[in-house]
Amino acid sequence: MWDMWVFTLVRTAKVGFVFPKSVHNLNPHLELQNAGGPCQVIVSRWETHQLPRSLSPSEPELMIDDGHFGVHDGIECVDSGWLTCQTEIRLRLHYSVKPPVSITKKKFKTSRFRLKLMLEGIEEEEEESPSSWPEMTTTLEISLISDSGYKSRHSQPECGYALEPSRWTEYSIHTMDPDNLELTFEFYEEELSETVVQGDVHPGHMGTAILLSSTFVESGKDQGVVTLPIMSRNARQTIGKVRVDYLVTRPIQHFQCDMSQSFAKYWKKRSALDVGHRGAGSTHAHKHHKIRENTIASFLSAANHGAAYVEFDVHLSKDLVPIVYHDLTCCISTKKKFDKNSMLLVEVPVKDLTFDQLQLLKVRLISDSFIFQAVPDHVGFNIELKWICQFKDGSWDAKLSTYFNMNQFLDIILTCVLQNAGNRRIVFSCFDPDICTMVRQKQNKYPILFLTQGVTDLYPELMDIRCQSTKIAMSFAQSENILGISAHTDELLRNMEFIREAQSKGLVVFCWGDYNNDHENRMKLREHGIDGLIYDRWALICLAVLGNTCKTLKTCLEKLCSCLLKFKGIIYPKMKILSSCFISAYLFIYLFLV
Repeated sequence: MWDMWVFTLVRTAKVGFVFPKSVHNLNPHLELQNAGGPCQVIVSRWETHQLPRSLSPSEPELMIDDGHFGVHDGIECVDSGWLTCQTEIRLRLHYSVKPPVSITKKKFKTSRFRLKLMLEGIEEEEEESPSSWPEMTTTLEISLISDSGYKSRHSQPECGYALEPSRWTEYSIHTMDPDNLELTFEFYEEELSETVVQGDVHPGHMGTAILLSSTFVESGKDQGVVTLPIMSRNARQTIGKVRVDYLVTRPIQHFQCDMSQSFAKYWKKRSALDVGHRGAGSTHAHKHHKIRENTIASFLSAANHGAAYVEFDVHLSKDLVPIVYHDLTCCISTKKKFDKNSMLLVEVPVKDLTFDQLQLLKVRLISDSFIFQAVPDHVGFNIELKWICQFKDGSWDAKLSTYFNMNQFLDIILTCVLQNAGNRRIVFSCFDPDICTMVRQKQNKYPILFLTQGVTDLYPELMDIRCQSTKIAMSFAQSENILGISAHTDELLRNMEFIREAQSKGLVVFCWGDYNNDHENRMKLREHGIDGLIYDRWALICLAVLGNTCKTLKTCLEKLCSCLLKFKGIIYPKMKILSSCFISAYLFIYLFLV
């Protein structure tokens, strides 16, 4: 398999690719970036066939330009690249919290605006920083996401787009020089009168807001919100302000992805997969469980009862060790200060406890490959990446408004999985759309599903508009080119057409929630073509299924006996006894295996 990290590729302007003789793999579409420094490889697009096409060069150099990039055996498989050495900056304008633009100037109070983002590199006096870097490697695109659809990664129109309450507007910038950019928001009036347009070089242009990318570095945060003043066009006065949400994604540290294999968008259609929730099921909400959730025993139990995947949550301890634990907090019992006979439960964030402290609470880890080694390779892992979320009322999950650095958090967990997964099937999932975006951008091997609760009365509504409905979750998944969504069964049961709609858009659909524990609901979802079912109580469910099977078997045997009775009257009593013995033996064997 070709290793792009030790290979020098030259892309000519119109001729095609020049390959050294030693290269045998024909699946890259690369840009060689080298401005007087070491070679940096940026993957713009690449072929993702499970069996990549190849060539055998007969000369020291070989020109390749067949005009069919991504097509092999009549099938096109092309995917966007991942972050190798460049950084991605995303600027978002949305109405999740409040309108992003606030105008104080009376003249423009009732105006409707269009926004356009302009991008420039800041000139430096030092000769060691070539001015060609920003021009050569920086790109700017815009994406629009709403309930009704999406328009992903495209160029802006001349005067930009108007902001809409139901739409998420996002600018994506890829750059090799993330700390040295000048980002300018240009504001235009959308409805222009003839008097405004006449004699105006820039008709409707009414203001500007400027953001320096160095602001992110100085803040020390890769995710946050900045408020910028909007300066009038003709005078040095403020006419309002704009609230900009930003996200900075950096390449994964200490690990290099290659092109050997990618499952980021690969899914083989089959009957619905059974996924064991937290292994054999949640145990906090149910009594009399012999096996604790999120333990090796729980994972093995689910696997032994037919689970294709086991689902579990992963986050980090205070000393940055990946751990398997469902909640963001845990309870520690301590004695009261003035009453030694009474105990007090104290709720502590998991992120504030070290790995050694968590071990005392029997919280499992994945950093030493223990889970990967203990569970058979044929059992897939659905790894939910645990992250805090904000509710519509402004409160935070587990009362945690601050968490880890998102890049650091993901780099540690992704590296752990990429190094230890081997041939095991892996599907990531997360309720936070930014986590989903980062996972897609940081690596090219494993897929991720966007978890969504949709419209429901069972949970508080989330602040982020991308999380507020299954419809917009579909649009987000399409826009980010991720595998699919994991929807809440409560909403799917009320809108079964969502399953086919999502699948018609090229998305895989899993579902989760307590409603999945009902056999009838699972049957309905299977009939409508669901791709994966995440549910609890595997042993009890399997026992119920076995009981139904035994009842059916007994009915069939009795019917068979009644038929035989017509020919020989003595057969029926003997066969009835035989059927009862057979069913008893069947149950005994099952219970022994459990």
